[in-house]
Amino acid sequence: MTPTISLNDGHTIPQIALGLWKVTEEQEFDDMFDAAVAAGYRHFDSAQVYNNEHLLGNAIKRHGLKREDLFITTKIDIRNFTHKRVHESFKESLEKLQMEYVDLLLLHFPVTVLRKKAWKALEEIQIEGGAKSIGVSNYALKHLEQMADYATVKPAVNQVELHVFLQQPELLEYCREQDITVEAYSPLAHAQANDEPVIQTIAEKHGKSYAQIMLRWCLQQELVILPKSRTPSRLAENITVFDFELDEHDMAQLKKLDRDMRTCWSPVHVP
Repeated sequence: MTPTISLNDGHTIPQIALGLWKVTEEQEFDDMFDAAVAAGYRHFDSAQVYNNEHLLGNAIKRHGLKREDLFITTKIDIRNFTHKRVHESFKESLEKLQMEYVDLLLLHFPVTVLRKKAWKALEEIQIEGGAKSIGVSNYALKHLEQMADYATVKPAVNQVELHVFLQQPELLEYCREQDITVEAYSPLAHAQANDEPVIQTIAEKHGKSYAQIMLRWCLQQELVILPKSRTPSRLAENITVFDFELDEHDMAQLKKLDRDMRTCWSPVHVP
């Protein structure tokens, strides 16, 4: 059973999810989903721009999974950030997902000017029951601070790229102070730094893989993690990270690996 984290709105979120980015071919999606369900995943992270909400809805229906046993996230595409299109596009998302609500609805990126009205639309969707929790994605510290001027509801989640090579300590500290849960996407840094001796030494010490050490570091930062893999063995490996713990020395060594290494888009310069 995957541990959960309490959100600031009273709901809970499983601490590990399967990220669904870039999986749009039906058979590939179904094979990945089947392996994930068999491994124990019940938290799935999609988005309008991923073009696979319909595949997720079909896969859930095919498995006969109970809606209350799942945690489903989707995100509003930046092309849908007008107040009207947030509502319209979200209705389309629910139809594709074949469900009456999502557990978490996020704005996908801090689009200048439009993000304020888009957030108001999310607040309305939450009131209407379409989303249990609402939040943002790719928001830098300044974007979160600005929300104090226009948000009636504080975001429950900020989903950002975060891993041992991109630790974002200032953003993490602010989110902890504000009781905003941080979700770490690309927690394995897209395998762009798989040769760090410090991580390999710690992996050998615990009898775990390189990837499992990276994921465990995130978990001990009280993050929700969204690792992604199409390989059944790696899907199973990525969720087998709750049976060991990194000690203080391990954590201190890993803290030194921060190199501000981004592998995805950066919101830092967005006004």
